[in-house]
Amino acid sequence: MENRIEQKMQDLRKRGEKAFITYMTAGLPDMAGCKALIKTQEEAGVDVLELGIPFSDPVADGPVIQNASYKSIQLGTNLKKVFALMKEVRAEGVKLPIVFMMYYNTALYFGLDAFVKECIASGVDGLIIPDLPMEEQEDIKDALKKEGAPILIELVSPVSADRIPKILENARGFVYCVSGMGVTGQSGNFHKEIYSYLSTVKNVSEIPVMMGFGIEQAKDVAPMKEVIDGAIVGSHFIRILEANDYKPQAAKEYCRTFKRELNE
Repeated sequence: MENRIEQKMQDLRKRGEKAFITYMTAGLPDMAGCKALIKTQEEAGVDVLELGIPFSDPVADGPVIQNASYKSIQLGTNLKKVFALMKEVRAEGVKLPIVFMMYYNTALYFGLDAFVKECIASGVDGLIIPDLPMEEQEDIKDALKKEGAPILIELVSPVSADRIPKILENARGFVYCVSGMGVTGQSGNFHKEIYSYLSTVKNVSEIPVMMGFGIEQAKDVAPMKEVIDGAIVGSHFIRILEANDYKPQAAKEYCRTFKRELNE
């Protein structure tokens, strides 16, 4: 079965469109509200959704996502409940490609084989694991060899320079380019050599190149349009959700606007 992320990337390439990817923390404002927001984003034209699995020590995330993660944990969100949520949205017809953005310990604690089995059963399309470097990926990659398993999305950053070809050797889906140094949510604080760094990734990558970290509006990535295939918005999207009490309408308006402006 073709992976939904890869299918979406092919469709976008045929249409000459850039991808718009959002990040939201699973379990907020609660499970029902989270489900409504997933459906809303699909309707609004979001191409891929990163669903953050809340974790007690999210080392790659800035204050906004850390705080959202903490709130979600306080509400009792855990991996089992997120799998149940995924099964519901898939049963209700959601086709949107969904990626779990998570920390490795969560999957290890669950048990890698059991984790992958649940991902397949609940329709998880991809995994982003920011604290799992290339050298440590063997175990998860073995577990992901099962039919219908999610694909592992690789991250690269401005300091990955010499490692980029190696990291991307058998990469699938898209490559997540961290656009700044440090944690998520530092708005517009793009690495000063960002254009040449993204060009380097674009030159070696056989899969679409996505830029993330610190993006708020489509105009933030306009200067990079030649060398990226899409943009990822996380912290800013969460700020919008929080400011609007997680109302789906606010999410819909923001996503529609961003997607339209990204492709103008």
